[in-house]
Amino acid sequence: MIEAWTAPDVRAAEKPLLAAGEPLMSRAAHALAATVLRDVAARRRSLAPGSPPRLRGGLGSDGLPGEAAVRGPGAGRRGAGARGAGARGDVRGARAVLLVGAGNNGGDTLFAGALLARRGLAVTAVLAAPRVHDAGLAALRAAGGRVVSLFDVRVPVVVAEVAEADVVLDGLVGIGAHGVLRPPAGGLVRALADARAALPHGAPRPWVVAVDVPSGIGVDDGTVAGPVLPADRTVTFGALKPGLVLPPAVHLAGIVEVVDLGLGLGDRRVTGGGAPGRSPASGPAVRRLEARDVAALLRVPGPRDHKYTRGVVGVVAGTEAFPGAAVLAVSGAARAGAGMVRYLGPESVGALVLGRRPEVVTTGGRVQSWVLGPGVPADDDAADDQGRRIFGALAAVTGLLSADVTGGAVPAVVDAGAIELVEHRCPPSVVITPHAGELTALMQRLGHGVDRAGVEAEPLRWARAAHEATGATVLLKGSVTVIAGQDGVFAQADGPAWLATAGAGDVLAGLLGTLLASRSADVLARPGLAAELAAAAVLLHGRAAWAVSGGSGDAQARAGAGTGARAGGPVVALDVADALPAAIADVLAGA
Repeated sequence: MIEAWTAPDVRAAEKPLLAAGEPLMSRAAHALAATVLRDVAARRRSLAPGSPPRLRGGLGSDGLPGEAAVRGPGAGRRGAGARGAGARGDVRGARAVLLVGAGNNGGDTLFAGALLARRGLAVTAVLAAPRVHDAGLAALRAAGGRVVSLFDVRVPVVVAEVAEADVVLDGLVGIGAHGVLRPPAGGLVRALADARAALPHGAPRPWVVAVDVPSGIGVDDGTVAGPVLPADRTVTFGALKPGLVLPPAVHLAGIVEVVDLGLGLGDRRVTGGGAPGRSPASGPAVRRLEARDVAALLRVPGPRDHKYTRGVVGVVAGTEAFPGAAVLAVSGAARAGAGMVRYLGPESVGALVLGRRPEVVTTGGRVQSWVLGPGVPADDDAADDQGRRIFGALAAVTGLLSADVTGGAVPAVVDAGAIELVEHRCPPSVVITPHAGELTALMQRLGHGVDRAGVEAEPLRWARAAHEATGATVLLKGSVTVIAGQDGVFAQADGPAWLATAGAGDVLAGLLGTLLASRSADVLARPGLAAELAAAAVLLHGRAAWAVSGGSGDAQARAGAGTGARAGGPVVALDVADALPAAIADVLAGA
């Protein structure tokens, strides 16, 4: 499992090590320099004959945003990492520009710059603060680095210098900064980001490495309040930070590499603060499941199982206007391994479902989970019968009506138009699955003044707010899906961009319904399990989509040297459903 920790947690974990004299800055600088040397050497090797000695834009950034490659304990100690990286390719004469702010982040950058200069790079440090780390600055100068101050040169001069660089290290601010970058750093970053965005696709440009975090992102919440220079790689120290896995900031981090400084955050609880809504010693702020975590969550049938013990999923989906949603939701549930799927809906839609999935039962009966709402618009009068079915099921699972109405309290997936029926009395075993627009409508109905742009700018905040307002587990769909539940937050980035296609959410709803049904009693007994299963469903959904697309979904392939990853091609939702058995088998085989 990948864990992201807040800035207060990281600082609290660093404090006893620093008090004991541990050279954390030296380790960080050596690891940073080693990564930069490796990147420069790799990009030089990839240049076509006759190309100028500068990095080509986009090379090595094919991976999905925020994929974490964790380096071993003590990475970069004693400088061995930097020497080894230089040996893999000639980096002499490459040009590096350091963007340096005040504080320890600037110190890390300056010390790394000194190591780069000793390896033969031409290093220029641009100081964006009147006072920077004294020892780091002295080390850079002693190594032959050039130093200029943003207070003495105009921003266009620096932009021109950066344009001619092979690599840029963004060390303007670290994890202690909040909000929009202040002048002069803010003006410089805006100018650099604008210049980068104006380059034609495929044009040569410098490789950008963010030091700890891209300057200007919300470290603990993933917000982007002002200009940020998009990174091709982020080298973060000690632990992954929430802003490196949460949208929208994750899309500016590039490939994320975590340097283990021996903080031990995954091994113990850390006192000393945390994000709003988290108590001290409460563990990581954000988690991301990996394949082995999902394998541990899946209930694999044994010789004593039968269709009822494997889980029966009830699906209320589709209308005369949107019959395909029923086929997709039912297919997602069936292909994910449900023992039985019951479909309730219009007769004509049921016929379409049976034409695709003849094993589906179209009569009522007991279920272990519900999937409610795919393809049922909230404002469609013709869907009144489906609305009544959804209301009956939702009323039972939330305890508002007698359990005899639908067979009692069981977990439920509430999607699309059914989200309109969600109120303040949901247990966490109810998982709502809105996209940003649907979450906006829900929060407005519950009295919160937010528009869609606000939800998209602060998805963590609003997913948490929806969970707190309704009690339900909230799965906010997106390229990075944010899940807020009883025991915390997950952020899953598992599928290709091609997965943004009609019907994909219907398949996800059915898949999640099966996972909930397979462990129905556990979900009711353990309030946080619904969020874990929701995250597992997102991972399996994404892996199935990668398989259909023909792309490269392997995290290590994308986060290593950065070459060889494939973007794949278009997918359609029903093909994703049909790929679920293979995706599940692959996850189980790798456990």
